[in-house]
Amino acid sequence: MLEQILCVDDDPITLMLSKKVISKSEFSKEIITAQNGEEALHYFNTLKYNKNKTNKPELIFLDLNMPVMGGWEFLDYFVSADYSEFNTANVIVLSSTIDPDDLAKAKKYPIIIDFLSKPITQTMLDYLKKKICPDA
Repeated sequence: MLEQILCVDDDPITLMLSKKVISKSEFSKEIITAQNGEEALHYFNTLKYNKNKTNKPELIFLDLNMPVMGGWEFLDYFVSADYSEFNTANVIVLSSTIDPDDLAKAKKYPIIIDFLSKPITQTMLDYLKKKICPDA
């Protein structure tokens, strides 16, 4: 079981359903949500300047198409030196459409370990558990 994950998606229903499936499957102890990349970066900035370091997300479920700041823009910031203490987290891109151009672009980010279709399901989480924690 992971300590903390971050779900970044602009659809509140998707976030609610994701939290339910993740909680029910005991995939993570804590689920943090953000409605766009900017909110997610704000969360990491809060952690960065918090003297009492709390858990940091081990896994990020990331939507690509969001208002304010989309997934690609978030990734460009997140892989920079400014966030180096956090970018050990793995990223799973979740998208409602799997565009071949997006799949190709995802390969340019070593932090992205998979590109999956929405919604998060129990089967998907079982697959990710084996991929992320093969000894569990």
